[in-house]
Amino acid sequence: MARRCDICGKEPQVGKQISHSHRISSRRWLPNIRVVRAYINGKTKRIKVCTRCLRSGKVERAR
Repeated sequence: MARRCDICGKEPQVGKQISHSHRISSRRWLPNIRVVRAYINGKTKRIKVCTRCLRSGKVERAR
């Protein structure tokens, strides 16, 4: 499953994880993606949306 928001385009970010002894390894920060049914151009469609877009009202959920 592609972890990408269909509304804002938010996707995973990469960086480094540093332990207490300063050993470094790669890690990923994943966006909080939910599959929801929403109205897109007057029709119901299933899309992947981040929770920030849901909370801010950028998506009208279908009931």
